[in-house]
Amino acid sequence: MKTTKDFDCVKMMRDIRDKVNADIVKMDATQIVEYFRLKSEEYESNYGQRIKKANL
Repeated sequence: MKTTKDFDCVKMMRDIRDKVNADIVKMDATQIVEYFRLKSEEYESNYGQRIKKANL
């Protein structure tokens, strides 16, 4: 018995990873850090949830 999936978590993860990789492929380290800082701010403003910051 085969079922069809409405949502594929693994495909979504791979699509997001490929998009991020395409965005940062030609950036240097400083630009990559800034990219992720801006994306985390966008997430926080859109969804109202703080992202746990790692101690770097």
